Amino acid sequence: MALRSITFKDDAALQKCLLQDSAHVAPGSAGPHVARIQSALLLLDQARISPAELYSKHYGKTTTAAVLAYKRKRKIINFSYQSQADNIVGKITIARMDKDILAVE
Repeated sequence: MALRSITFKDDAALQKCLLQDSAHVAPGSAGPHVARIQSALLLLDQARISPAELYSKHYGKTTTAAVLAYKRKRKIINFSYQSQADNIVGKITIARMDKDILAVE
C-alpha cells in the first residue's frame, strides 16, 4: 500500500507515516511533510493555519486544530484504542487525506 496523490506520493516521511506507528506526524513536527499536510488541509477544509506555521512548516497550534477538525468532521478514530479523534496524523488519517486529495487532484 502506498500513497497515490500527487501531493503526498513522493514524500518519504508521509509514506513512512502510512506504514509505521513510530512515524506518525504529531504536534511539534516540522518539515516539508508538514507543509504537505497543511496544504491538504487548506485545500480540503479551507483550514485556518497561521502564516507563521505555514512559513516555518511547523505543526503548531493552528495546524493541530486543523488536523483535529478534519478528523472530527470525518469521524477518523481508531476504535481499537480511542473513543474520540486525536490531533495526530497517523496511518488512518494520512490514508484518508490521500484519498480525499487524490479526488480533488
